[in-house]
Amino acid sequence: MSFSSEVKAELSRQISSARHCQIAEAAAIFRMCGQASGDGKRLFLRMENPNVAKKFGLLVKRAFEIDLRASGEQGSSFCVIEGGEALRFLRAVKLLGADGRPEERKDLISSMVVQNACCKRAFIRGAFLAGGSISNPQRSYHFEIVCDCAEKAEQLKGLIHAFGIEAKTVLRKRYHVLYIKEGNQIVDMLGVMEAHLALMELENVRILREMRGCVNRKVNCETANIHKTVSAAVEQMNDILYIRDKIGLDGLPEGLEEIAAARLEHPEATLKELGDSLAPPIGKSGVNHRLRKLRELARALRDNDEEESL
Repeated sequence: MSFSSEVKAELSRQISSARHCQIAEAAAIFRMCGQASGDGKRLFLRMENPNVAKKFGLLVKRAFEIDLRASGEQGSSFCVIEGGEALRFLRAVKLLGADGRPEERKDLISSMVVQNACCKRAFIRGAFLAGGSISNPQRSYHFEIVCDCAEKAEQLKGLIHAFGIEAKTVLRKRYHVLYIKEGNQIVDMLGVMEAHLALMELENVRILREMRGCVNRKVNCETANIHKTVSAAVEQMNDILYIRDKIGLDGLPEGLEEIAAARLEHPEATLKELGDSLAPPIGKSGVNHRLRKLRELARALRDNDEEESL
């Protein structure tokens, strides 16, 4: 089972105790994957996930005392509400106009259905169940809800923003997709929808990924430092050997001769280790100063050789 299916299975087992929240969640599922006949006396819903169909049936049972049985066919589940029960449902979710017919609207729902914060949570949960998905956090962080028009996506974006979460929208073919890619924001979304088990699983994955990332960064940093140290030591060795071959080390000032001999004896040592090997010991800055003098001398000797060869 995919992580997205696990989240939906968890959410499908939850039924709000408050009737207004049950209505809000049922309204979201209907608006995301349902349609009404012209006279409003027949509601038809098609859902890919059978758990969502069962959840919708439980919601309308609790909120309206409507006995609804979902039927399935080739991976899809179907729910139908007919007659007066259909009109009663539409009236409760504010989708029935003054003329007694289904109201034409491009957005998802009347603001009256989602006045309370708990109803907003329930509505977002229903919208995700009907049209959402979430990627496996082991691979990437991606949460999305697919809407069939821009107005629905924008209203849903506003409901999510009420909880301090910044969702974005993008046009994908003919669908408007609301999405979140930040791991911490997706954790917050799971909290909003009250998917607590999935939230803990995602948090565990995030912690492990962050730890691995931290370790990798430290290893990369240390590797870079080692590479830098080795490269510098090789250059220093080359300079010292060039000086030795051209003029010898005996004629160098005492401090330069001492550090040159120490570098030749300890080619892999750090500046601190080189300084500690001297008697008396000197600090890193002192070692660096002497090695810089040797580099300048080697450069002058090379420049002189080039002039003589011309």
